[in-house]
Amino acid sequence: MMNRKIVISVNTAWNIHNFRAGLVKAMIRHGYEVMVVAPDDEYAPRLNDLGCRFIGMPMDNNGTHPGRDFSLLMRYLRVLRSVRPMAYLGYTIKPNVYGSIAAQALGIPVINNIAGLGTTFINKTFLTYLVRELYRFSLRRSRRVFFQNADDQGLFVQAGLVRQEITDRLPGSGIDLAHYLPAPPSSMRERCFRFLLISRMLKDKGIEEFVAAATIVLQRIPAIQFQLLGFVDKDNSNAISLERIRCWEKNGLIQYLGKTDDVRPYLANADCIVLPSYREGVPRSLLEAAAMARPIIATDVVGCQDIVDDHVNGLLCQVRNAHDLAEKMMHMMRLSPEKRLDMGAAGRRKVTAQFDENIVIRKYLDMIDEIAAAHERNQKSGKAISSNQFTQS
Repeated sequence: MMNRKIVISVNTAWNIHNFRAGLVKAMIRHGYEVMVVAPDDEYAPRLNDLGCRFIGMPMDNNGTHPGRDFSLLMRYLRVLRSVRPMAYLGYTIKPNVYGSIAAQALGIPVINNIAGLGTTFINKTFLTYLVRELYRFSLRRSRRVFFQNADDQGLFVQAGLVRQEITDRLPGSGIDLAHYLPAPPSSMRERCFRFLLISRMLKDKGIEEFVAAATIVLQRIPAIQFQLLGFVDKDNSNAISLERIRCWEKNGLIQYLGKTDDVRPYLANADCIVLPSYREGVPRSLLEAAAMARPIIATDVVGCQDIVDDHVNGLLCQVRNAHDLAEKMMHMMRLSPEKRLDMGAAGRRKVTAQFDENIVIRKYLDMIDEIAAAHERNQKSGKAISSNQFTQS
């Protein structure tokens, strides 16, 4: 019987549940047996509802200890040797590096997804060099390496971290257009103008600039509301502490909404979505905002530029510049309600044309079907398939 097992690995079960559920369900519909390998968290039990099997994998997501990383590599080898999947799909740094190395050592074809480069690539340190070299080694025999924007793709190719011919681009994680529907803005007769930032509470998401800009705007127009929505990643060295967020809240600068599994009600009750990030792959929060026809303010950086067309579906501001962000916020508030509605409608049209989840699903299924066909050919001829076969073709 033909092997149709697929292993997907990422650094949190939350990521699969929130960003990859459509892909998992599509692979299962196409007859593949899907296993998710990730650290056990509160979202792990929910993955069973998608129809896949969950395998817990302890992972020091933010650490760089060689011993712990070697142990992670050994765990990947044990799991993949036991499961023997037809293909391995990696997301986020450690699954992309150590999971790929393990899969390739076992002759399992690998598909990688580089979903933004994060703090490690923003800050030029020894760790940046180390991560680059790990990527160079782990991606050398991958079947396909997907990127979410042209800048990241070009950076990896030009630095010699991956071969051009095995790269491709995806429109982020894609967006389920039937789930995120345009919502009419709530009436402002009984409330003030509301800005909303949705992300993990990390410094490189521009949280500090958002609060600094709020301080400037509130000095001019006190009746404005600034909201933060997203979880505090306390184990991340780049995190904003809950204590600091509560201090901002106590001083009347922001309202912290905590975390949620459904951002739609919050998007529906906001007038403008803001993301002053330092660098992105393709930010999910902006895709969701545009799908629900909300105007956007984001930084003029890699990733955000892919979603925001300046003065069409939103405004672009300078990175790490709270004063410029404040000016863009004031500009957004000065626009007529009709103009903001036009911006929101333009955003919906853009995600419909360019970021439909089905585009992402189709590209993955095409690659997996190609691997399956090669497996079948080799099975008939009595040969074992290997990742080397693909890279040499």
